[in-house]
Order: sequence, then structure tokens, then C-alpha cells
Amino acid sequence: MSVNDPISDMLTRIRNAVLAGQAQVAMPSSKIKAEIARILKDEGFIESFEVADGEKTGFKVLRVKIKYVGERRERRAVLSGIERVSSPGRRIYTRKTDIPWVLSGLGVAILSTPKGVMTGSRARQLGVGGEILCKVW
Repeated sequence: MSVNDPISDMLTRIRNAVLAGQAQVAMPSSKIKAEIARILKDEGFIESFEVADGEKTGFKVLRVKIKYVGERRERRAVLSGIERVSSPGRRIYTRKTDIPWVLSGLGVAILSTPKGVMTGSRARQLGVGGEILCKVW
């Protein structure tokens, strides 16, 4: 199966796993997906992630463990929304002064900058702009 937008595929898999109440989700791995997963872990939206070798295919697999709070019936995911902003057909770039705030600072914007993949607040600190990959809250 050919995927035109692997980042969108990753975000959709995570969103579907949260809606279905799954404990973890697996997907094909890449460097940018691993960086996005690292940011989600650092910001507290997911519990953990790992990059492992696929058993049957030989390709690397990214496994993301979804973070939940509460017990049994009151259990809900920490990640309540995830949205792709820039796409291959319509790239969205921002200057360092125009980096968006997500839910007045409760969420994070993930950017791809010349200094690497980082959150919007980190990009503001470093004074760099870039492509807005997604928003998470």
C-alpha cells in the first residue's frame, strides 16, 4: 500500500487508536515520525514509543504506547485532539513571530525548522520559523 502523506497516516493511526481505546499502535517508522513521537512523549501526550525491527517485513516499526488517565470506566486518553496542518499538496510555513498558539498554550504546535523538528515554544525561544506539521491538544 502506497501512502502519499506518511505523517498524516501516523497522526490518523494515533487518533484512531485513542478513539478505539487501544493500548498501543504500530506503524512504519521514519526519522521524522520518531521525532514527532519524541515530542509527544516529552510533552506528556503519549506514554512511550520505540523503534523496532519488523518481524516479517524487515522494515523498522514505530510502536507508540497511548497514555490514559483514570481507572476502568473513567479512563480517558490524555491526547484529546491531533490535527495535520501542512500537507504535501499545501505546505504551511510560518515566521518566528507568527508561530500559532494551540488552545491558548494548552496544546502544542510541532514545527519542522532548519534546526530540526521541535515544538512551537522551543522555536520561539530559538527564534526560528518553519513548516507547521501538526497541532496537538
